[in-house]
Amino acid sequence: MRITTHPILTFPKKQEISFIFEGQKMVGYEGDTVASALHDLGVMTLSYSIKKNRPRGFYCAIGNCASCNMVINGKPNVRTCITPLKEGMIVERQTNKGVLK
Repeated sequence: MRITTHPILTFPKKQEISFIFEGQKMVGYEGDTVASALHDLGVMTLSYSIKKNRPRGFYCAIGNCASCNMVINGKPNVRTCITPLKEGMIVERQTNKGVLK
């Protein structure tokens, strides 16, 4: 889902960053946020709504909503759309007001 070719812009190759998502090793790139790396990998559901448990995805991308809240390295309610991806991060979905799913 990443744009790799464009008629006007060029995209330099960036360093790969490995992280763990729900127990599986994944790879993102330098400059990614956690949410953008997951979106690029085809992960569209980042969290679930509290009342009806409906899937939530990458929505505002500026940290204003809570659609992308996930558990990062054991810390719940991290807004992944503004959290830079770092080597070795452990990322998990969450539900029920910050309680692990």
